[in-house]
Amino acid sequence: MSGDGRESEGGEEEVRGARRIPGPRGAADDLDLESVPLPPLPPPGSAAPAGSVPEQSVPEQSVPEPPEAPEALMTSVPDLPHRVLKALLGAWALSACSAEETAAVEEHLTACAPCADEALRLRDAVGLLHTDGSLDLDPTLRSRVIDGCLGRRPARIPVPEWAAPYDAETARLDALLRDIGDSEWHAPVRLRWFEEEREVSRRTTVAGVIGHLTAVDGLLSAALGLDDPLGNGDTPLDPTERTERYWSSKRRPPTRAVREPWRAQSHELIRTASFAGRNVAEASVSYGAFALPLQDALLDRAFECWVHGGDIADAVDYPYEAPSAAHLHRMIDLAARLLPAALAGRRRSGLAGPAKDLVTAGAPGRSVHLEIEGHGGGDWYIALDSPAAVGSPERAVAQVALDGVEFCRLAAGHISPVEAAAGQEGDREAIRDVLFATASLSRL
Repeated sequence: MSGDGRESEGGEEEVRGARRIPGPRGAADDLDLESVPLPPLPPPGSAAPAGSVPEQSVPEQSVPEPPEAPEALMTSVPDLPHRVLKALLGAWALSACSAEETAAVEEHLTACAPCADEALRLRDAVGLLHTDGSLDLDPTLRSRVIDGCLGRRPARIPVPEWAAPYDAETARLDALLRDIGDSEWHAPVRLRWFEEEREVSRRTTVAGVIGHLTAVDGLLSAALGLDDPLGNGDTPLDPTERTERYWSSKRRPPTRAVREPWRAQSHELIRTASFAGRNVAEASVSYGAFALPLQDALLDRAFECWVHGGDIADAVDYPYEAPSAAHLHRMIDLAARLLPAALAGRRRSGLAGPAKDLVTAGAPGRSVHLEIEGHGGGDWYIALDSPAAVGSPERAVAQVALDGVEFCRLAAGHISPVEAAAGQEGDREAIRDVLFATASLSRL
């Protein structure tokens, strides 16, 4: 360039001994190499132009430094103002910044706490944009939402604690029924239970199972003064006879039409029990051959609702989990309390060993330690010789260990007593009597 600021025609003469500074240029990725003019090549056989090759005698500091490599430019950290860096946080969270911008943002985050907090929030938000997660609702969502609502505004008339298992199991079964198609209501279902020493079964459909639940739940409806689904005339009390009458009725189609009456009946049972107060818990519900207090009858119905919900789920190939640990524990406790009477009944029929040590009512008698492991587990002591005796750890003559769900399957008649016990110790006859008495609790 000449002294007046214009470029000289012959090109710039490099001053020897002065350090040459390369001019700015674009990043390597943005450089269009085809548009850059190449220097002219000398003719073949001619010498290189004078001054193109520095003399060897030139001092080292006078040699022009080569331009920086593209990689060095990409890793350099530009000095950007705060407002620019803050505006780049969204692109940084999406990994859309260039290498220089990413380096500048991350260096800035180490010194700016507000921007660091905003960056964390944006990264968490980006995680919600991924679609590779499951779209199924959390199975605990319903209970968490209800607990949250009740925590903010408790129900004026709450569901009694002893009715909560029935409320939960009818709701779970109803959720399953909502998901199945019209054709699946005719899917075959085999109901199984034990009578005396053998397993028996009955074939029906999904709609037939709901009809069975409706018919037996009618016993509780009658005890609470509600309408019986079989009518208010001469209706049987035995659950099997009630089910057979319901199935044989021509006016009850075995279709999905049975769902609404069953669900309306269960809602009315829970509502009536909630409004009736505490005294109704001890109201007697007759099953014909035996009777239960209403609180135990509702627990029995919750157990059967879960068991038959599993039968339906197996028929339509649908997952179905066990009840919550607290509800399962109460179901196991009901079965354990019924076992002494079941043992006495089998003994009268000659199906169990004779009583070996009769005691007065309320006194501790010979017992079997029933150890239930896992979900809903605990320890129970089953009196062997009289239903009026009290189970006692001091008088335990045997111990049997079972998983909680397996014990319930045994009480439902879905597995054989021989297959049930995971561990046995002590009097083998006492253990056998308790296991077969547990299976005898099952019915249609």
